[in-house]
Amino acid sequence: MEQIKTAKEDIVPIGQKIAFGSGHLVNNLLPGALGVFAFFLLTAFGMDPFLAGLLGGLPRFYDAISDPIMGYISDNTTSRFGRRRPYIFAGAILSGILFAVLWQLSPENTQMYNFWYFLILSLVYLTANTIFSTPLIGLGYEMTSDYKERTRLMAFSQTIGQIAWMIVPWFWVIIANPNLFESQAVGVRHLSIVVGGICILLGVMPALFCKEVEQSNLTNRAKISFSTIFENLKDLFRGIAQISKNKQFVKLCGATFLVFNGFQMVASFSYFIIVFYMFKGSYGDAGTWPAWFSTISAISTAIIIIPIVTWLSNKLGKRKAFLIATAISIVGYVLKWWGFNPENPWMIFMPIPFMVFGIGGLFTLMMSMTADVCDLDELNNGMPRKEATFGAIYWWMVKLGQGLAMVLGGLVLKLVGFNQNMAVQTADTITNLRLADIIIPAFTAFLAILIMWKYDLNEKKSNEIRTELIKRRGKL
Repeated sequence: MEQIKTAKEDIVPIGQKIAFGSGHLVNNLLPGALGVFAFFLLTAFGMDPFLAGLLGGLPRFYDAISDPIMGYISDNTTSRFGRRRPYIFAGAILSGILFAVLWQLSPENTQMYNFWYFLILSLVYLTANTIFSTPLIGLGYEMTSDYKERTRLMAFSQTIGQIAWMIVPWFWVIIANPNLFESQAVGVRHLSIVVGGICILLGVMPALFCKEVEQSNLTNRAKISFSTIFENLKDLFRGIAQISKNKQFVKLCGATFLVFNGFQMVASFSYFIIVFYMFKGSYGDAGTWPAWFSTISAISTAIIIIPIVTWLSNKLGKRKAFLIATAISIVGYVLKWWGFNPENPWMIFMPIPFMVFGIGGLFTLMMSMTADVCDLDELNNGMPRKEATFGAIYWWMVKLGQGLAMVLGGLVLKLVGFNQNMAVQTADTITNLRLADIIIPAFTAFLAILIMWKYDLNEKKSNEIRTELIKRRGKL
């Protein structure tokens, strides 16, 4: 492959990369913490499992509506501070505050009081989080127009983002530690304030230090106001229709759906296999092994996988890098059969460097490729550029798929005969659980490879598109 050198003006300065990565750390820390804290709705606050399930599912429908709307608003905003940074700044502060407020529950309250408090505050919190995260994703797509520098930027941000997943598994241990907090409820309340404060401090960094594109060359933006709301909605739907016809973007969404949600469907299975297979149902003996499994996965992703995938992308192109990384992840899933070994618990770390190639490579490459697709959309459909709308639709698909994966994951547990009330599971149940833990993500990863096999938006084509766009409207 012909190597094209990145122009100096297209290189994102390290300070801006750190600031953008700080935003991605927040984008990972908030949902990660939310997932852990949600478990304590049952154990700390006595929430009925059905009501707790509703609290996890209902806000996702709201997310499906709010994300594309926020993407449209950000894409069409005109201000002297830019179309991304004002929202990121305000959204970071509101998200941190509202996350802490969301968890100020008490087990002394009635169950229905806690239910409605949490549901209403969840919707308010998600609004703030959408104001922060959707423009942040759009900002990343426009910080550089260089094919390779986009991958390096996303790799850097994903590496910093992995810090969240090194920390989050230990929230279980911290909240439940009687030496730190008198009860789990107190632990949740106090830790949520710490998490919220960290998210405010890190979340405003992209707004303060990242640079947006030149606004003067961004034309044809819609006027956003209450008087034009119906026309705005029609324009939003037209934009979504255009995006849905973008075959390359549909391939990215399809491959992401398969890799990520195949992984998510069985994400909790490793915990159950460690406890019920390796340690015969003893949570005490399992101790911190599950937390270490997650933490080592995140560390491996950050320091090994993302740099390798970035190198492969620069040498071979993004499509080939994705195919190779996803194929290696299949090997990792298969190795879990031997890695989860009751005789030697340390073997659980053996499949990790192979397995995490899938998720580690996925978002690094897909976010970079989505930025390329935004250029293709401008070439075909003209202004306005729709980075935030593309990002919103991409992550909306991920969120809905994640919800579906949670449902299907529970169904698989039921089908294999898993009984959470039994300390010792049957031999057939354990065997079927272990097989499902391997076969499901390996099969979905294989399907993703088939989808991306003929993806053709390569470096040469992307540079040709960029050259044509600069002729049309100048350099952004």
